[in-house]
Amino acid sequence: MIIQIDDVLVSAEILTESFCCDLSKCKGICCIEGDAGAPITLEEVALLEDNLDVVKKYLSTEAQLIIAAQGVAYTDKEGDLVTSIVNGKDCVFTCYKDISLNDSNIDNSTEASNDIVKDCCLCAYERAYRKGLISWPKPISCALYPIRESHLSNGMTALVYHRWEVCKDAIKKGKELSLPLYKFLKDPLIRRFGPEWYEALCTAAKEITTQ
Repeated sequence: MIIQIDDVLVSAEILTESFCCDLSKCKGICCIEGDAGAPITLEEVALLEDNLDVVKKYLSTEAQLIIAAQGVAYTDKEGDLVTSIVNGKDCVFTCYKDISLNDSNIDNSTEASNDIVKDCCLCAYERAYRKGLISWPKPISCALYPIRESHLSNGMTALVYHRWEVCKDAIKKGKELSLPLYKFLKDPLIRRFGPEWYEALCTAAKEITTQ
């Protein structure tokens, strides 16, 4: 089933399926699995480059060398613009840190806390954003995952739910919390399409669930 809101086609699964990232289980593995980087736009390439000096301190030496050699992005085998990667899988902007799940400031974790997630994969840009060092968070394709966005030949945009085995714990946690995917991703959906569009999405969700 497909729902149309303005010029955006939305898979009904986004409205009906449960989802909530569980970093205690996955540790952000979506940043380091796969055979290509994260999809980005030309505008985001400019933002990545503009803020690169701020986030460099979070990046590995190998990642910095790759960025110096080929830049922050490349065109993958499908012709899409994506972030550069390390060792054929890790996004170059991945950094690792022990974090506290109860602390919104990911740099305030302490060894004394009993909710520490060791060696969690984080986006260097999101880390800098949360610390107030930059005004732009991570690329929208990363923020929207597991929703994938594509652009159709007729000028419309399509949103689909991308199922991935590494997210099985997120599905379990979402069901435990009775949290649908579109509510879990409220902030990035509003960031991408605006509050009025999101309100229309919520209305469509209510109509589907009451049928």
